[in-house]
Amino acid sequence: MAIRIVKPTTAGQRKMSYLVKNHLSNEDLPKNLLIKKKSTSGRNAHGHITVRHRGGGVKRHIRKVDFLRADKMGIPAKVKALHYDPNRSAFLALLYYVDGEKRLIIAPKELEVGDEIVCDREAKIKTGNRMMLKNIPVGYKIHDLEMYVGRGGQIVRSAGSSARLVSLDGEMAQVELPSKEVRLFNKDCFATIGEVSNEDHSLVRIGKAGRVRKMGRRPQVLGKSMNPCDHPHGGGEGHTSIGLIHPKTPWGAPALGKKTRSKRKPSGKFIVKRRTSRKKK
Repeated sequence: MAIRIVKPTTAGQRKMSYLVKNHLSNEDLPKNLLIKKKSTSGRNAHGHITVRHRGGGVKRHIRKVDFLRADKMGIPAKVKALHYDPNRSAFLALLYYVDGEKRLIIAPKELEVGDEIVCDREAKIKTGNRMMLKNIPVGYKIHDLEMYVGRGGQIVRSAGSSARLVSLDGEMAQVELPSKEVRLFNKDCFATIGEVSNEDHSLVRIGKAGRVRKMGRRPQVLGKSMNPCDHPHGGGEGHTSIGLIHPKTPWGAPALGKKTRSKRKPSGKFIVKRRTSRKKK
């Protein structure tokens, strides 16, 4: 994977960069793997804006990605092509199964066209193979990890991310997530061997506003540039300070530093080591 830096012939192209996608296929995906995506522009059923700064952009299709692969247990598949997905940061791999079915999965790093992979309870330790945590050696990098048995991969799916199997001692497996948080998982949960593809995604520089508009995102302005009826920071003469002890969200809730995670969240009991150590009182 490489990044191409555009020559600074204009102000917008200065420091702009793109991902080189020569290894990706330009062929259309099978129609049964695509769903038309309707743009809501951040509005709900009543036409009210519920998500700000959304609208416009290039039309997209939703790709049907197989995060479970349970009904294809033990059936080998060959990687036919690697594809770009505008709805996520990672690339997709088009699989041709031996029984003739075609499916899409998140492409791991170093997976190449022509490779043969399989999903099974226990399989060969190879990039792209999917198996239960209890059958993966400790220390291996994994992704597309299940949080609950039978639900399919739910976490560690973004570009360049990977988790690490820390321990299989005891009733549950310990996994170190990309945030360095160590969490308990059921040993029967499935995970895919390897790291997620497109590790250079975070190095791309957008460069100009027009490129962001094509992604379906509209401009943002500071709250203190608005009127008092639009934001708690608004009003005043010109670009003045917000005039508050603590910053607030557009709806009046505390912002910037306020912890939003519930202290009584049921899943908190599975956290062995938090991503940030709590200060002792």
